[in-house]
Amino acid sequence: MSDPIPVVGIGADGWPGLPETARARVQHAQVLLGSARQLDLVPAEATGAERVCWPSPLLPVLPDLIDSYRDRRVCVLASGDPMFYGIGVTLAKILGPQAIRVFPQPSSATLACARLGWPSAHIPVVSTVARPLETVLPELTHGRRLLVLSGDENTPRELAELLRGKGFGQSRLSVLEQLGGPAERIVDGIAADWPHAPGDRLNIVAIEAVRDRRTLRLTRIPGLPDAGYQGDGQLTKSEIRALSIAALAPAPGELLWDVGGGSGSIAIEWCRTNPDCRAVTFERSESRRDQIAANTTALGVPAIEVRGEFLTETTESGSPAQPPVPDAIFIGGGLTQPGLVDACWSRLRPGGRLVVNAVTAESEALLLQRRAEWGGALRKFQIYRGEPLGGFTAWRPHLPVAQWIVTKPADHHAPGPE
Repeated sequence: MSDPIPVVGIGADGWPGLPETARARVQHAQVLLGSARQLDLVPAEATGAERVCWPSPLLPVLPDLIDSYRDRRVCVLASGDPMFYGIGVTLAKILGPQAIRVFPQPSSATLACARLGWPSAHIPVVSTVARPLETVLPELTHGRRLLVLSGDENTPRELAELLRGKGFGQSRLSVLEQLGGPAERIVDGIAADWPHAPGDRLNIVAIEAVRDRRTLRLTRIPGLPDAGYQGDGQLTKSEIRALSIAALAPAPGELLWDVGGGSGSIAIEWCRTNPDCRAVTFERSESRRDQIAANTTALGVPAIEVRGEFLTETTESGSPAQPPVPDAIFIGGGLTQPGLVDACWSRLRPGGRLVVNAVTAESEALLLQRRAEWGGALRKFQIYRGEPLGGFTAWRPHLPVAQWIVTKPADHHAPGPE
């Protein structure tokens, strides 16, 4: 297969909806790869190509499968736009973008916006295909519209249950099935009393979010209310959390290591800033690892990886596979543990950021020592909250927090694989 592999998007309107250029690629193929549904949309008289249905699971065998047909003309079928959460994205990663040529059709999100009259450039899309449903939660704010790519016919009902449980029961849902095809259908309802039985497996859900006024207001901006977290009180407080995330300066796609995770708040709010942000949190206490996992799910970032004690996980022989080199590291606990700061510094990528918070005199002394060696900036915060005192209000101080922020020199060698 010296020529690029055609990846043809086919909509619910099937063969009649394909332009001539895409049809020609299908008809020229000796092997058609796709799902059973996609293969069935191509009539038998259109091509004599061998039809191969994707195996399950697909990703582990996909490179070898494609390679097994290297001496034959292959065409891959996809749903709608292959580069919109589709097989085209995976093939481009595995084979390289030059190895494929994509023939897209309108995506389900484009068609949904067209049916609803929504501005597609301003509508976020969340995929729940092979992803936890809770990944929808960070997008929920009062008055916002969003689209959810369903995993199957049960997703709308499960989504309505999730919205009810999170204080968004009055949100309106529209389920759009088989968009663009002869069986197209749209059903509407309110999450609190969702009336519809499961319908077609091929659907997308539109949400018009309505928040109950008694529900905590949670956005992607760091500094979520402390009451949004479960746990034993081991929590970086809201004001310090916002300052710490600002110092870490997350960018889309970057990876954070959160050392001494506690309730997981720093990793969680790092990931909530953008759907592409990633995090690994390290916590030695099993009970706290459980509370971190609960919080990551409750706050819509369940993909955060929760690990055990940092030095065991990253430096000892025989430890589990080490996570990728981080773009930033936050140390919020265990600072005086021998070797911890040095181990974090050695694993940080060149140009990466290290942010350390300290509340004890011993921890502050270590920050001063390391800052003298490695540079960086020191800050100290004292947060007061107004609380009732009899019939008056008094300012209650929280423990002062010293913070060290340092960037690793770009020419510093980072050990370990990327």
